[in-house]
Amino acid sequence: MLIRFATAAAFAALLMVPSSGNAQVLMQRDVSLRMALTIAEAALAECGVRTSVAVVDRAGRLRVLLQGDDAAPHNPELARRKAYTARTFRRPSAEWAKATETANTGQRMLADVIPLGGGVPIKVGEDTIGGVGLSGAPMGQAQEEACAKAGIAKVADQLR
Repeated sequence: MLIRFATAAAFAALLMVPSSGNAQVLMQRDVSLRMALTIAEAALAECGVRTSVAVVDRAGRLRVLLQGDDAAPHNPELARRKAYTARTFRRPSAEWAKATETANTGQRMLADVIPLGGGVPIKVGEDTIGGVGLSGAPMGQAQEEACAKAGIAKVADQLR
């Protein structure tokens, strides 16, 4: 009886192991260096020299960081964290900040996220492939978000 049970358990375990015949290569779009640079330069041109701009790829890794000539020392880090937040949560960082004021507040304790506006996800359809964040715009976070969107609009033809 014990041998039958052991045989049945071994057979069941074999059925649960995924077959290598079903393995596939993942094909994912990502933010290229050229695209990141184009987005960052367009966003910086829109918001001015007091602003810093960061662009991250689909894994949240920094691709481009531009610090405006008259930007404050903390702006590059804030821009990077806003871009990371937008990428991670697949929505503008201001929208995520508002949503986590009362619900899911623990998300605010995650490393590198920041509950401030100025970050916008970079999307191809519903697939989020990166994020762009700005800090230091003269008129604040709403202007930073608008400049991020202007940067993304510069490469809209590549995001189809």
